[in-house]
Amino acid sequence: MNAGTTRNAAQTDTTRPAASLWRDRNFITFWSGQAVSQLGAQLGQLAFPVLAVTLLGASEFEVGALNAAGLAAFLLIGLPAGAWVDRWLKRRTMIVADLVRTAAMATVPILWWAGLLQIWHLYAVAAVVGAATVFFDVSYQSYVPVLVDAVKVSQANSKLEATSQIARIGGPAAGGGLLAIVSAPVLFVGEAAGYLLSAIFLLRTRDAELPVPAKDRQPLASEIKEGLVFVVRHPLISRIVACTGGVNFFTTLASTLIPVLVLRELELGPEGMGLIMSVGAVGGLIGAVAAPKIAAWIGEGTVIPVASMISALFLLLVPLCVLAPERWMSLVMLVFSEFGFAFGVLVYNIMQLSMRQRVCPPRLLGRMNASIRFVVWGVMPIAALASGLLAENIGLVPTLWIGVGGSMVFVAPVLFSPLRGMRRLPDAVQGA
Repeated sequence: MNAGTTRNAAQTDTTRPAASLWRDRNFITFWSGQAVSQLGAQLGQLAFPVLAVTLLGASEFEVGALNAAGLAAFLLIGLPAGAWVDRWLKRRTMIVADLVRTAAMATVPILWWAGLLQIWHLYAVAAVVGAATVFFDVSYQSYVPVLVDAVKVSQANSKLEATSQIARIGGPAAGGGLLAIVSAPVLFVGEAAGYLLSAIFLLRTRDAELPVPAKDRQPLASEIKEGLVFVVRHPLISRIVACTGGVNFFTTLASTLIPVLVLRELELGPEGMGLIMSVGAVGGLIGAVAAPKIAAWIGEGTVIPVASMISALFLLLVPLCVLAPERWMSLVMLVFSEFGFAFGVLVYNIMQLSMRQRVCPPRLLGRMNASIRFVVWGVMPIAALASGLLAENIGLVPTLWIGVGGSMVFVAPVLFSPLRGMRRLPDAVQGA
């Protein structure tokens, strides 16, 4: 085991019973910071499309471009970010990323109060926040195995995702209510505060991680290649990437246009948008809490293709909602769709993420996560731009149908794989 390895013998012992993480002070501190950050992030997630569509009059293409700007960094710097994160201390990287996101988000209300805010400012802010988020997310996904024992990784992921879903319940609802009395730019203050508090809690978190000594480092290109080769050759991770990448492309094609559908086509208002997001998050919360139990019931491997199919089926309700004779019926269909979609996505994500963290060598965690993010998030800015172009040329609803159909097709890589029927996911490294 080289000097850059951050797990100790206790951390790799998966035979010990998993004691409650609520007794782990460092995990509680880390969890608290992420809970506050997620709540603030939900305010901003609602504020971006509402500000663009209602205050700045953004077109379908401009909404797509805004979404693409926020995701472009995963495609542009995703791979080197993983290699850099494996060299750096992950907690320190997350702190710097949080501070950058705080400063970027704070510029929006300042420009608005000065009467200078334009759509290109939102593009710039989204791009900066997206770049910082690349480093934060790769570090975050690689940090859980550093912070807790290997036997507790699934438990930690479940708790973190459950908290994230609670924030998604309260955040959009609170944001929708606030938009009735304040302007959308004010919500950016809430997101900036969330990122700042996350940095403060991370400063108080302690771990035993050591940086990789310079003598153990390879050229950056070689380290990036090593991470990519591990992902491509692993018999389970490669199928997860194919499924997630394809589904992400087509769901982004559809989800980019949902604010236009809700706010402009159906005229359900910011309150309707907030309600859809909040109730959808209830489904995600239930999925996050239930994921370990469902996995124990039908199998840790089997639950991955089942959850992926569930989320794709619920997405069908999005284009179907325009056929409803009353607006309230459309709203109910969208709420139900978001509920089921989020439930399936969270079950899928928790189980596949836990599997990746368990089978990957610690020294490759950052590069493995970044390689996967490069594919599964890198397709999203392309999809967002394509969504805006398609909507302006063939129409909103046809584009939604393309997104739904493609999402269902890309369930195949995990549906027809060794995962189906697998009772227990592997703990040992395979395909390295």
